[in-house]
Amino acid sequence: MPSTTSPGTAILRRAVARNGRRLWTGTALAGVYQLCAALIPILIGVVVDQAVGTGDVTALLIWISVLALLFLVLTVTYRFGARQLQRAIAEEGHRLRVEVAAKILHPRGLRTDRHAGELLAVSTSDADLTSYVLDHIPRISSSLIAATVSAVTLLLISRPLGLIVLIATPIVLAILNLTAPLIARRVADQQEQSGKATSLATDLVTGLRPLRGIGAQDAAADRYRVVSRRSLDATLRAARTQNAYLSASTTLSTLLAGGIAIAAGWFALTGRITVGQFITVIGSAQFLIEPFGVLAVVPSWFAAARAAADRVASVTGAGLILPGGTASAAAAGPISPDHASVTGAGPISPDGVSVAGAGPGGARCDLRLAGVTYGSLAGLDLHVRPGELVGVVAHRPADAEALVRLLAMPDGYDGDIALGGVRLETLDRSAARALLHVEPHRTDLFTGTLAANIDPHDAGAERRAAAVRAAAADEVAGLHPDGLDAPVTERGSNLSGGQRQRIALARALLAGPPLLVLHDPTTAVDAVTEHAIAGGIRALRHGPDAGLGTVVITSSPALLAVTDRVVVIGDGAVVAEGTHAELSAGDDTYRRTVLR
Repeated sequence: MPSTTSPGTAILRRAVARNGRRLWTGTALAGVYQLCAALIPILIGVVVDQAVGTGDVTALLIWISVLALLFLVLTVTYRFGARQLQRAIAEEGHRLRVEVAAKILHPRGLRTDRHAGELLAVSTSDADLTSYVLDHIPRISSSLIAATVSAVTLLLISRPLGLIVLIATPIVLAILNLTAPLIARRVADQQEQSGKATSLATDLVTGLRPLRGIGAQDAAADRYRVVSRRSLDATLRAARTQNAYLSASTTLSTLLAGGIAIAAGWFALTGRITVGQFITVIGSAQFLIEPFGVLAVVPSWFAAARAAADRVASVTGAGLILPGGTASAAAAGPISPDHASVTGAGPISPDGVSVAGAGPGGARCDLRLAGVTYGSLAGLDLHVRPGELVGVVAHRPADAEALVRLLAMPDGYDGDIALGGVRLETLDRSAARALLHVEPHRTDLFTGTLAANIDPHDAGAERRAAAVRAAAADEVAGLHPDGLDAPVTERGSNLSGGQRQRIALARALLAGPPLLVLHDPTTAVDAVTEHAIAGGIRALRHGPDAGLGTVVITSSPALLAVTDRVVVIGDGAVVAEGTHAELSAGDDTYRRTVLR
């Protein structure tokens, strides 16, 4: 394998190491196969000299039997060798896809500039291209065996012919290997541009309806046309380079084999080799074209595999956004009557995570932000107590977006954020996610059914039905004869925006976290449905002794009317607080924002 300092080298070496048994077994069988293939022209020459030329029928039968046995060994070794190697390639590709997906989905967040489409390309095509290194190694080794056997045969028949092979082959390979860096760069650029085009296409298809709504579909198409053209240009450059390389390698290999055949013909005419030896030389020279071609194209193969491995390494080796918190949420202890955290362990939630403080209704957890500066937020103070339903109205959309991003992935902020009395950045991420769930305005649905999207963990029919009713998603299911078993296409493209919102909200409500943050969950539904959802959220999460906290970041009067209090954010900080009725009556800015 060519030595290199690229980050993908470790990925390739690890692929070889962890598939060693199947790889080397398959490589050995492939070597035997290629050895048998190289012996075929030799045996044919022997048959001609020792049986056909002498007229010895017995010798003819013996050598034909040997040739048949050789074909049997060739068939068996190919079958079982290919099985071992294909299994290794498939398993390594699967492992790489799982590793990339696990890193992308890491609860601490992946620090990367790659968009969703690029990450998808890395986890699929690049993972597969990397695993193909397990196919390249046996091909190379078996080609070397074939070239060695043929070269030795030619040396025994005629030293000049053998020397031609031994001297010319390394020279041809060295010349062709000079193009490896160029191939690697162009293949890497092709994969990079292809990932960007895939990412943009994914975004455009997902947002096609709103683009049409604002008349921006033509501008979006022009943008995609530019990115797609770059991808096409990179693909054509890589294809031209690889085709030129393949053409040169094929030409040189054919010229080498042809030169050997011409020299052998001259030696036969001058009596320096027998007819059988001439047939062997011609057969070996013809046979050498394939292993020579394989050896010549090796740099191109490894260039593609290395470029793919580099992209895989760029994801699996990327840093994480959040620090590795180790504190347990139980350290916060139960919540005292004045909502201050005191020492003591909390109960165990349904998912087995120990949480802070509980009442008769289940797990409770408070959220406190003190002097937080992040994005457009500037010195934000916010306290959400267990059992509260708090509305947040932001005069600037950027403040709402910043608050959602901060709570979902708290990184790079100033100030203090405490969840259940524990600093959020020190809290174990699994515990934090069990306590706090942030449902952003834009959420994704997955291919499957309505039920699978709402209840992927089979929480039970009764709980699922309650969440579906609270989110008014029962109306969505009622429109289809299959109910909750109705199909959902990729990203929920067969549903309207309001239907997708209700399904996503039902999923969030069913999760039942101690603290739930919702961002504009009803912007795409009608007023009647919005009132039903507001009442459903209130009833499901804030019934007697429920003890669950909910934050709704919205400007919807229907949702704000059912909250316990409303916090108003202006210029990145809290500028007002009170009930919806109080603020509507006494705050003109609030009234203009909400009651429009």
